[in-house]
Amino acid sequence: MPEPTKKEENEVLAPAPASPPEEPKKEKEAGTATITEPKKEKEARTAPAAEPKKEKEAGTAPAAEPKKEKEAGTAPAAEPKKEKEAGTAPAKEPKKEKEARTAPAKDEEEATPPSALPPEWSIGEPPAGEEQDKQQNANSQLSTLLVEKPQSGTVKVGENITFIAKVKAEDLLKKPTIKWFKGKWMDLASKAGKHLQLKETFERHSRVYTFEMQIIQAKENFAGNYRCEVTYKDKFDSCSFDLEVLESTGTTPNIDIRSAFKRSGEGQDDAGELDFSGLLKRREVKQQEEQPEVDVWELLKNAKPSEYEKIAFQYGITDLRGMLRRLKRMRRVEKKSAAFARILDPAYQIDKGGRVRFVVELADPKLEVKWYKNGQEIRPSTKYIFEHKGCERIMFINNCSLTDDAEYYVTAGDEKCSTELFVREPPVMVTKQLEDTKAYCGERVELECEVSEDDANVKWFKNGEEIIPGPRSRYFIKVEGKKHILVIEGATKADTAEYSVMTTGGQSSAKLNVDLKPLKVLTPLTDQTVNLGKEICLKCEISENISGKWTKNGLPVQETDHLKVVHKGRIHKLVIANALTEDEGDYVFTPDAYNITVPAKVHVVDPPKIILDGLDADNTVTVIAGSKLRLEIPISGEPPPKALWSRSDKAIMEGSGRIRAESYPGSSTLVIDVAERDDSGVYNISLKNEAGEANANIKIKVVDIPDPPVAPSVTDVGDDWCIMNWEPPVYDGGSPILGYFIERKKKQSSRWMRLNFDLCKETTFEPKKMIEGVAYEVRIFAVNAVGISKPSMPSKPFVPLAVTSPPTLLTVDSVTDTTVTMKWRPPDHIGAAGLDGYVLEYCFEGTDDWIVANTELIEKTKFTITGLPTDARIFVRVKAVNAAGASEPKYYSQPILVKEIIEAPKIRIPRHLKQTYIRRVGEAINLVIPFQGKPRPELTWKKDGAEIDKNQINIRNSETDTIVFIRKAERSHSGKYDLQVKVEKFVETASIDIQVVDRPGPPQVVKIDDVWGENVALSWTPPRDDGNAAITGYTIQKADKKSMEWFTVIEHYHRTNATISELVIGNEYYFRVFSENMCGLSEDATMTKESAVIAKDGKIYKNPVYEDFDFTEAPMFTQPLVNTYAIAGYNATLNCSVRGNPKPKITWMKNKVAIVDDPRYRMFSNQGVCTLEIRKPSPYDGGTYCCKAVNNLGTVEIECKLEVKVIYQGVNTPGQPVFLEGQQQL
Repeated sequence: MPEPTKKEENEVLAPAPASPPEEPKKEKEAGTATITEPKKEKEARTAPAAEPKKEKEAGTAPAAEPKKEKEAGTAPAAEPKKEKEAGTAPAKEPKKEKEARTAPAKDEEEATPPSALPPEWSIGEPPAGEEQDKQQNANSQLSTLLVEKPQSGTVKVGENITFIAKVKAEDLLKKPTIKWFKGKWMDLASKAGKHLQLKETFERHSRVYTFEMQIIQAKENFAGNYRCEVTYKDKFDSCSFDLEVLESTGTTPNIDIRSAFKRSGEGQDDAGELDFSGLLKRREVKQQEEQPEVDVWELLKNAKPSEYEKIAFQYGITDLRGMLRRLKRMRRVEKKSAAFARILDPAYQIDKGGRVRFVVELADPKLEVKWYKNGQEIRPSTKYIFEHKGCERIMFINNCSLTDDAEYYVTAGDEKCSTELFVREPPVMVTKQLEDTKAYCGERVELECEVSEDDANVKWFKNGEEIIPGPRSRYFIKVEGKKHILVIEGATKADTAEYSVMTTGGQSSAKLNVDLKPLKVLTPLTDQTVNLGKEICLKCEISENISGKWTKNGLPVQETDHLKVVHKGRIHKLVIANALTEDEGDYVFTPDAYNITVPAKVHVVDPPKIILDGLDADNTVTVIAGSKLRLEIPISGEPPPKALWSRSDKAIMEGSGRIRAESYPGSSTLVIDVAERDDSGVYNISLKNEAGEANANIKIKVVDIPDPPVAPSVTDVGDDWCIMNWEPPVYDGGSPILGYFIERKKKQSSRWMRLNFDLCKETTFEPKKMIEGVAYEVRIFAVNAVGISKPSMPSKPFVPLAVTSPPTLLTVDSVTDTTVTMKWRPPDHIGAAGLDGYVLEYCFEGTDDWIVANTELIEKTKFTITGLPTDARIFVRVKAVNAAGASEPKYYSQPILVKEIIEAPKIRIPRHLKQTYIRRVGEAINLVIPFQGKPRPELTWKKDGAEIDKNQINIRNSETDTIVFIRKAERSHSGKYDLQVKVEKFVETASIDIQVVDRPGPPQVVKIDDVWGENVALSWTPPRDDGNAAITGYTIQKADKKSMEWFTVIEHYHRTNATISELVIGNEYYFRVFSENMCGLSEDATMTKESAVIAKDGKIYKNPVYEDFDFTEAPMFTQPLVNTYAIAGYNATLNCSVRGNPKPKITWMKNKVAIVDDPRYRMFSNQGVCTLEIRKPSPYDGGTYCCKAVNNLGTVEIECKLEVKVIYQGVNTPGQPVFLEGQQQL
């Protein structure tokens, strides 16, 4: 069995209360008993053999009585009728089973009760009827899937049994599907576990699938009908078989009454071995054997969780959950203590009233010791006694009681050790037995017994069922010290039974017999005749104060507001406040439990009456024109009255006319076959009999659908909506107008579409979701309670059109002394009407007169307002215009000063031009450098301080940028280009380095310095022309003098000398060298003048003497810092590279101040690349930054400027920002 998980263990430690039993009726209807079976059935299944008569009736008789067994099945003895209907066991039972069932109670203790099933099992379902079995067997014979079917079998309790089914797989492409069922519906696939295993195998040679169902450690409730179903695509086969479980014939030990006190669990493994109800029914109490003293704590530590509850009740443990929680804590592994040489035991157990001794041994006798109980320090007293013996510290607890059952711990220094004390109560004995009692119905009955302990746990039973007192129960239990009394208020014959009481140490039972007292009728009922509406009172008196039942014409009388039944002492009354004709009849009073009847007759007289309760307050009946009216008016009277209908003093006769009267018992009916508008009016009905007359007027109203409304009118239209109005119809059909339905269609279409599904209560409506620019028509339907009118005439055609949304992003483009140029963006939404143009308006500050700036619509989104006075302030707005009109204006948020603003020049060097701009010879150079400044600035270009030759270099300038264009770059175009931007007295300069590079020339001279063995030493001098770029390496090739085919030996070689090895001895070689820069290899190579002969005779090689190379070097920046622009709020980095040996120390400075421990800066240095990261810079972080490199050979510095730009509404605006709508200058 697998170990329980942590969650399962917690559930075991704190067992939940057993769920309430289900009703036997539900179980009987379902035909399948689950493990949560009713208490009665559970007791009946475990009933002892002491009642063989009942057991025989229940269907546990041997095979000699097959008829009774067939009718009853194996139903429990406690409820033979119910279990007979349920039929939850096979129809046959062998003689051994009967003998096992009739064995003494001592032998039944080993048998597992039905409720001890594991959670994955249920009791199952009764076998199907004979007809169903025959049908299933017939179907199985027709199929060819099962070649071997499971056969019915018999097994003893606790043994194993296996059922086998085999399927031939010759014609099957894949494995068939098999299902095992218990009863009709229980699929056993989900129940596999401890008691059930399903296996399957496949034999390749015989091609047979073998399916096995193995039942392990069978129990009695496993018996029943099982079914095996096999399916493969459209094929199906099934087989039913029975399992019979026989009781074990072995003997069982004597019953322990304390372990029997626990009820059977609901299918759990920790269920008790004996059902308490069955124990009471057996009525055989075995003398409890004396047991030796047992340590419950040790039992719990070594027991399975399923046995906790049984041990708790057996040994008088009251707080099982608390004990299990402490048990869980005590199971934790204790760490080795430094303060205690010997700690407390995990737990101590003592009987109530006894004395317990706690001992610990200290490692250091000088340590102070304190004792605690549930966290509270214990002080010495007569109950708690402390002793010191060397290193031992002892605490005695005298006269232990249940309040001493707690957790104790002792502290020594900073350490502590704990234990648990369990106080056990002795078993409770019954000292005074119950006595047989007789009583009469209605009396108060008290059954009394005494036990050996005050306030002991005592349970009461009636016929083996536990009595649970409740607020609505007639049973309640009084406890007076050792005396326990069961009180029954108002005893009835149903209380006649055997009552039992049980404690943890004994039991007692007695019989209660409740009889009826003799009854006499002191005052009989009298016959009465009562007028309608008067009170009827039937009264009788009997000799005893008991309840009874009233019947009328043989049927029970139900108490209502109209009819009251009064019982006061020996007097019984039936009172009817207002007599009705239906109250007439024969009334009989019958006392409960007696065969005595007290009869009386009641006669009610009823004058004529017309009942108009089903009509309105003004007796109006509404009928739809063209329909048939049958107005049935209930009438009453005794004798039945004669009815006469009339209209305008003209009688309506009974016959076959369109308007006629019809008479029926209890009602009179007015019939109008086809109602017309002229049939509206007042109709009279009159009744007459011997008791009087009655008249009533009824108004009949004929209603019809309303007339159609007039054509609606459309008063306003939008982009996809319109507003329409209409007038109510002239004639409403005799019923108020409830509302209107509106329909719409395109003018060119004939398909109308309803616009509202809920009635429109008003005479105006706003249709929506129309297509802009499409012509529509609408019409109206009027609706009243009768129906919908015909449609109105269509409205005049209309076309939905709408103005555009306002233009967006209205901004100032430029301002002069007399003009203001505005620009904007088109509207977000234009619509089907399109956009014809814009109207720009302005007004002077302090006035509300808007002046149109453009006389005609403008299509562009930029316009210059001219003729404005200098230093004036104006407000500007723009509107979009289309066929539907002008849109809402878009305002510029603040007044504009008509005065040209001088803007200092600003050159915005692109990022790629902040470093040296490198191009190859022949490539085009096209540089665009944006700048700012107002008015239009003056631009000056210089190259290396001299004016630029415009014949070679083209310069083009605009208002916002300048362009340098060279069609074919030459090396002479390399140099430093200076740009100067000037606005009045403001000047801004910038420099751009252009480097035009080409392939280098070949090395000057290549020499063979030495030849030895297979090696040749070469050296050469760098080329005169490096191509205006640094030489990045050399490529060395060799050629055999015989073939003069060149082969590359070394590529990208950086030095000017090299050793060529692995040459072929005896050959003669020439060598040549190519120069290389960023543009590639030189076009030509320089070849050695002499050749190198690799001699066959070796010679002694002398190692050359090399002087140690001095690698020390002063710091030098190989890549300088460049001026940088940064965006406020975004991280910026400054980069440079430095070389030096020893490795120089890097220091960063801002405005000549060293940056030290500033969290806004991060500094990196990797392989000579130095980086300064500025986190989320602000305008205050702008300035001059310096990188300083220092080593023993010198110091070097390099600087750059950092400018932080601010973003306004997504536009980078360095220098003096332009503030947009809604912004303010800080």
